[in-house]
This record gives sequence, structure tokens and C-alpha cells, in this order.
Amino acid sequence: MAAYLIVDITVRDEQRYAAYRARVTDQIKQYGGEYLVRGGRLERLEGDWAPSRVVVVKFESIAAAKRWWNSEDYAELKAIRQATTDTNMIVVEGV
Repeated sequence: MAAYLIVDITVRDEQRYAAYRARVTDQIKQYGGEYLVRGGRLERLEGDWAPSRVVVVKFESIAAAKRWWNSEDYAELKAIRQATTDTNMIVVEGV
């Protein structure tokens, strides 16, 4: 079943984060992921959630998303992201 990685990300260091952004797309594709949303304008319709940047990536399954997230290939980029952003991230099964 398809799975969707949903990320609420606030960038604290744009300059260092640029290194992450420049390389992560190829990694996502390498693990079968496809960006559905990557930033862009957003509007809150209800509630008090106010993310500054939302990313949604489709994977073939939760297991596939976790293979990417836990991979040695992603370890360096993950460290850059974690050092330069405040991130909330979930993966959820969907249609």
C-alpha cells in the first residue's frame, strides 16, 4: 500500500540547508520516492497548525520510506537537515 511521508519543516539556516536541498531529490528518487508537495503557498483552513513549509513524498510502502530514512546513503543529509531545521515528520499509509 502506498505511503506518504509528510513533513512540516522550518529552516533555521538557509545557507547550510541549501546543501541538503541540492542533493536530497536524487536520494528520494533512488529509493522510489516521488515528491507530491515541496514547499509552495499554503493556507490554514482550520485549527492552529501553522507550518512554514510542507513536504509530501509518496513511497510504495511505509517500509520503503523507512528504508530511505534509515539508509546509510541518507545519513549525511539527515544530519544536515537535523542541524539546520526544526522538523516534524510522519509516514502514513494511504491510497
